[in-house]
Amino acid sequence: MIRELVRTTRTVRRFQEQRALDPVVLRECIDCARLGGSARNAQTLKYMLVTEAGQRQALFPLLGWAGYLADWPGPAPGERPPAYAVCLLDKGLVRGAESEVYCDLGIATQNLLLAAAEQGVFGCRIGAFSSQAVQRLLQIDDGYEALLIIALGYPAETVSLQEVGPDGDIRYWRDEQGGHHVPKRALAALLLNPPAL
Repeated sequence: MIRELVRTTRTVRRFQEQRALDPVVLRECIDCARLGGSARNAQTLKYMLVTEAGQRQALFPLLGWAGYLADWPGPAPGERPPAYAVCLLDKGLVRGAESEVYCDLGIATQNLLLAAAEQGVFGCRIGAFSSQAVQRLLQIDDGYEALLIIALGYPAETVSLQEVGPDGDIRYWRDEQGGHHVPKRALAALLLNPPAL
């Protein structure tokens, strides 16, 4: 059921690093990303998969991992992702759809993460990086711009949802056992004109 898949598709930041991802699964995830809607059907996004150990090791220090966990530098060795999907804008295909690129990016990456979660693979969208540094490292042509990086792998942590408390604090946090907690606003707080039941 789609609701359960959406509910359980959570951001994961610690992975089973030694457990490689099947290339078929990675291709299926990218295929689901490409099948989503695209403004003006421009289909401006391209993808680069990073699975080779040396490239992953070099990419890792270029990434910011969790804004609300300021004292956490990211996953430790052994808990780093076995794969990354670099989401790229093909500048030659934009042609007037610049303002819609990030809408397309959201749709595509949610499709990718839902497809991954169906296979027991989870991820983390990462936007905190220097596009130029990533492009130099991965030798990406100037015709593309790195917009987002998705870390992917089998989870090495649990993530649970909870309702936002009375203080309204929406910051995610970790408990003493390393469990990751994500506050979500209640449906009643979001639906401004609820239909009569």
